[in-house]
Parts: sequence; C-alpha cells; structure tokens
Amino acid sequence: MRRLFLPLILLLLVVMEGIALDILPSSLIDGDLMITPHWVLMFLILVTIFYDRDNTYHSIIYAGVFGLLIDVVYTGVLGVYMFTYCVVIYFIHGLRNMLHSNIYTVLLFGIIGITVAEVIINTIYFVVGIMDATWIDYLMDRLIPSILANSLFILLLYPLLAKRLAKWNNQF
Repeated sequence: MRRLFLPLILLLLVVMEGIALDILPSSLIDGDLMITPHWVLMFLILVTIFYDRDNTYHSIIYAGVFGLLIDVVYTGVLGVYMFTYCVVIYFIHGLRNMLHSNIYTVLLFGIIGITVAEVIINTIYFVVGIMDATWIDYLMDRLIPSILANSLFILLLYPLLAKRLAKWNNQF
C-alpha cells in the first residue's frame, strides 16, 4: 500500500497544477506576469533527495511517466515535459550527495531545477515556434515569477514530506 503513495501524490499534483492559477488572486493573474506551476517537479526533487538511494532511480521513472502525463493533458507538444523533467531529476540525482539534505539544499536544488526546466522548455518551444517572446521579457515576466512561486511551494512541502519520505525510504 505504501508504494502507491508516491504515484497518488504525483497524480494529485498533476490535477492541482491545472487549477493552480484559479486558486491565486486575480490581481496576480491579470497582469503581465505568467506563473507556471511545476509542483510535480518540486515534489520529484524532494523524492530525489529524501527517498531515492544511490542505486535507485524511482524519481527519474516517475519524472518520465508524469512528465508525459502533463504533456498529454496540458500541452500540445508531446515529450517536452517528459524529457525536461527526466533531465532535471537525473541532474539533481547526481548532485544530491554533494550537500547535506536540509531545507537550504532543497531550496537550492528547487531553484536550480525550476530554472533549468523553464529554460529547456522555453528553448524547445522557441525552436518549434510556439513561443516567440524575447529572452528579457521571458526572464522578467515568466522565469522569475515561476521561480519564486515554485520555491514557495517547495518550502511549504518540505516540513510536510521530508521526514515522511525518508521514513518511507527506510521501510523499503
């Protein structure tokens, strides 16, 4: 039963990403700022840091599966989120042993992860022709607000799930 918790939480986060902008106050949404919730990626970063061992890659598998699910449900180009989430989680999986697992490390990896993911997604959309904004507009109107919003989300998730994920890791 416990092995189902991670996929169920990820599925809930996929659904919640779709209604995330409806939850925010309209004053934040009506302006030029575009906040992109990457809650699945933020949770996968926690899974990578606290649940995965050196020889397990659960978070990368979940990144591929739920990245593809996000592509199917929310985007018109298949594989962008799947590829991006797998690359980011693999990168963080390799870096996680360099620093101790604490809130500062989680925040640092969250900021790195969201930055790399947003740049990869924007680059792919720019090459394909879906996105045509200049890089400075993208930086000011989308990247920085997304980094701040997702950093806040991972800071909210940390006290709720860090010890629980470490405990689940030790039980299996």
